[in-house]
Amino acid sequence: MEEKVTYRRTLTLFQVVAFGLAWMSPMIYFTVYGIAYEGSSGWMTSSYTVAAAAILLTALSYIVMSKRFSSSASAYTYVKKAIHPYAGFLVGWVVLLEYIFSPVIACLTFGLYMHAQFPAVPASVWIIGINLIFAIVNIIGIKFSAGLSKIFVVVQILFIALFCAFLIKGLAANAAAIAVQPLLPHGEWGISAILTGASIVCFSFLGFDTVTTLADETINAHKTIPRAIMLIVLIAAVMYIVVSVLTKLVFPSLSFTNGDAAGFELMRLVGGAGLQSLFISVLIMAVFTQGVIAVTSASRLLHVMGNDSTLPRRFFGKLHSKYKTPVNSIAAVCVVSMLALVLSLETAIKFVSLGALTAFVFVNGSVVVQMYVKEKRRSFSQTIVYLIIPLTGACFVGWLLTLLDRTALIMGACWLMVGILYHLYRTKPALAAIMQKRQLD
Repeated sequence: MEEKVTYRRTLTLFQVVAFGLAWMSPMIYFTVYGIAYEGSSGWMTSSYTVAAAAILLTALSYIVMSKRFSSSASAYTYVKKAIHPYAGFLVGWVVLLEYIFSPVIACLTFGLYMHAQFPAVPASVWIIGINLIFAIVNIIGIKFSAGLSKIFVVVQILFIALFCAFLIKGLAANAAAIAVQPLLPHGEWGISAILTGASIVCFSFLGFDTVTTLADETINAHKTIPRAIMLIVLIAAVMYIVVSVLTKLVFPSLSFTNGDAAGFELMRLVGGAGLQSLFISVLIMAVFTQGVIAVTSASRLLHVMGNDSTLPRRFFGKLHSKYKTPVNSIAAVCVVSMLALVLSLETAIKFVSLGALTAFVFVNGSVVVQMYVKEKRRSFSQTIVYLIIPLTGACFVGWLLTLLDRTALIMGACWLMVGILYHLYRTKPALAAIMQKRQLD
């Protein structure tokens, strides 16, 4: 009889938080700076504040569900157990977009930045090389990945602190000439700009949910995972808001020659060529770390879906006997990541956003169904926690989904149709047996 191989529970709270921040990548603040600045018409502090409040509502739902169901697989497991197995499958299928295409973004971004630094080497070479490294690091084990992410996240936070120090220095040197700018504009136009900006910068918070896929490898997961989720969202919110406030005070208005490279231009304004060079180095490090963690999260989701026989169990449900890692799932994710050779960055981001926002809507709904409907927790305080808060979060995220362009929604619908057809194929023998039994009866 074959011995069952299980995960090792080795991850601490600090390591899980580092994982979440590594997936989120604090440096993303600068990589989307131009798009966010233009979308919010310069009111980035207000947009980040609104986005943080909205994300916090959804994070609270993840905390509730991670305490109730302390197994891996995040939204897939929560919806499956709270609402219905078929709904869980559909959500898990759509969430695959977020998890599987995140490594594609990392590979593509790494390839583009490295090609810009070393034009003689094609981006495709960097993409293939980094993809192989992602696979090797993940196969070796979760503890090695955790140590790596911990170091690189600290480096990113230190860089952001250095950037803030430059801003504070400029603020102190020109205090008399700097007029304090209002952070909340008045009028309908201003509110519209803030909400539009919030819909864009919500992308900067994606990643707090991925730590729920690490539950089977986390020490005391039912306590550690909820704490990690809250810490990740709060740390990110404080960083983004503080940086945006300081930048607004020093530079009340900005214009960029290239919106996609606005973060790079901002570095020159704040700290000159030296800060620009350091920025590129830390950014490449951040992209590498995010890629490693993205492969980790995606492979864990595939493994859980394999264990449930939602995906082929013989392939996705196995762990390596020595490394205790889902080697087959890791390989599958890295094969998909080769799409970075042909996909655009914009397309990959659309897939990730669609998957993440769909998961957020259904996790909020799962709280209402499980805690308020099934378990009848309906006191005054419980009604607020298990009904009002998750419904508010679901409505806000649902609104964000409507802001995705038509192409993204069509791609998502096509992907969902593929999942439905796949599920019908997988369940056809079982359905035939049920029909035959009914005919005999």
